[in-house]
Amino acid sequence: MVISGMKLYWRGLITNDLLNISMESGSGGVPVSDQAAWATAMNNLGMASLGISGQSLLTGTDFDASLGMMTGIPPINPLMPGLGMVPPAIPSDMPVVKEIIHCKSCTLFPPRNLPPPSTRERPPGCKTVFVGGLPENATEQIVTEVFEQCGEIIALRKSKKNFCHIRFAEEYMIDKALYLSGYRMRLGSSTDKKDTGRLHVDFAQARDDLYEWECKQRMLAREERHRRRMEEEMHRPLSPPPVVHYSDLECSIVAEKLKDDTKFFEAVQTLLTWLERGEVNRRSANNFYTMIQSANSHIRRLMNEKDAHEKELEEAKEKFKQGVSGILTQFEQIIAVFHSSMKQKAWDHFTKPQRKNIRVWCTQAEELHSIHSDVLMGIRSEEEMEMSDDEMEMPPEKKDTDESALTSQVEALKEENDSLRWQLDAYRNEVELLKQEQGKTNQSEEDTVREQQFRLLQQALQGMQQHLLKLQEEYKKKDLELQKVAEEKLQTEKLLQSLKEKQQTADEADKEKETSSNQENDISFSTISGSSQEKEYPQERDFTSPIQSEREALLVGIISTFLHVHPFGASIEYICSYLQRLDAKISTSEVEAVMTRLQHTFKQELTGVGASLEKRWRFCGFDGLKMV
Repeated sequence: MVISGMKLYWRGLITNDLLNISMESGSGGVPVSDQAAWATAMNNLGMASLGISGQSLLTGTDFDASLGMMTGIPPINPLMPGLGMVPPAIPSDMPVVKEIIHCKSCTLFPPRNLPPPSTRERPPGCKTVFVGGLPENATEQIVTEVFEQCGEIIALRKSKKNFCHIRFAEEYMIDKALYLSGYRMRLGSSTDKKDTGRLHVDFAQARDDLYEWECKQRMLAREERHRRRMEEEMHRPLSPPPVVHYSDLECSIVAEKLKDDTKFFEAVQTLLTWLERGEVNRRSANNFYTMIQSANSHIRRLMNEKDAHEKELEEAKEKFKQGVSGILTQFEQIIAVFHSSMKQKAWDHFTKPQRKNIRVWCTQAEELHSIHSDVLMGIRSEEEMEMSDDEMEMPPEKKDTDESALTSQVEALKEENDSLRWQLDAYRNEVELLKQEQGKTNQSEEDTVREQQFRLLQQALQGMQQHLLKLQEEYKKKDLELQKVAEEKLQTEKLLQSLKEKQQTADEADKEKETSSNQENDISFSTISGSSQEKEYPQERDFTSPIQSEREALLVGIISTFLHVHPFGASIEYICSYLQRLDAKISTSEVEAVMTRLQHTFKQELTGVGASLEKRWRFCGFDGLKMV
């Protein structure tokens, strides 16, 4: 039925075109050459054949004048494929009946018993066809006359080698032109070879067609992108409202919202944006700290809520276990009733249907009891797994054991487990009831004791942490002090070495002066006798210097360098503290006595006013050298 329908559809399509051609030829004054052939073709297509003057060429009772076509054929719809759009592809195994086509200047004869002509692959957006096998005497006017019936022709390029290229306005017109492939074309009534030729129509690849197709595809792609963009914009969620900038009023509002559980999320978002924007300064630091502190206090509320939910979950589990245990006890009682009724004392008095029902009820009750006991066992096993995972770990099985032995052991254990499980359930139910009674009384006291212990441990841990932090800080300070002392020690050692070297050079210079003076005394004895006595006196005065030992000389050198570094002077305690780092045996009285003896080297001054008066020693060796 489908193949016959396709045949009739294509016949209607071609006949419609041929009818238009014949009407044009009739209006032009060219009569139809063979009316019988025309009527036969129209009859095969299932249409009423009409002449040029309008009379019917088909006589018979099969034609329905009210429908305008053969009975049993659906009416033609102008929106059907082929009448105004591209027709569907014709299957290769479907035979197509072709008839003779008459034009003004030529006649087209269909091929007979020939395979359908081969065509190349259709290029995208193809509007151009290749027409080969034209008669030598065929002109562009004749070709346009034949192919103009397929659709509007935009361009026609004919070659001298009996072929041409025709470009149509739309793509579906090419399918009509391909229908003419294989027809034999004859110009007029001539039988000359130059006036005949077999047409070969095929797809042609043209740049203009490809360019138009690419432009159309790009336009469709742009439209699709625009459509998708519009859909995304329509379904895009609304952007959040902008966060206001920081101010004292907004800060107070946010601080109040942070204390409210319902508005906490919104307030935290605003606080986060303010911190990321960098709106914290010295003036607003305290306000931000209070907001952060309130956010931290919200953690306690969250932890309290979590504890409440956990308690509710535990209570629900306990209620569920109690309910299941109560159901199991009732099931056991019902099963006991069934078993007692199945004993001989009562069993003999029941009828057979009653006995059957009792047995069925007993089996159903036992199955339900086993299901509920499995549920209760599963809950208890989960609790045991949570309490101690280490105890529930099983040792790894040996890989070399035989499978048969394992299966036999497993079956034996299953049988023993089934027999002992019921006893365990009964004992556990009794134990749970006793525990619940005792736990209600002791639970409150144990909770309070645990909470107090937990708080004490928390306080002890906090104190330990603070003590550790203080010890770390003190350790760092002592390390810094030790480094400073080591640096000062190195500096003093360097100063001592430099002073020793200077003293050695001074001793050598004194010895050279003494030798030179002795030689001068030997040369002039008589004149120098009086003067030598005068010179001995001042030398004796020089030997009575205020510095009495090498230790005091070292102290003078160190004190002079120390006071030279401090141009505004220093107190005797500050000087002694510096010297005692080098030698702990040095006393303040010793240092003060040495400094008072050297009046031209060290000078004592009073600084400050009133209660802030202070005695300071200052180095004046350079001024004293000028005075001496």
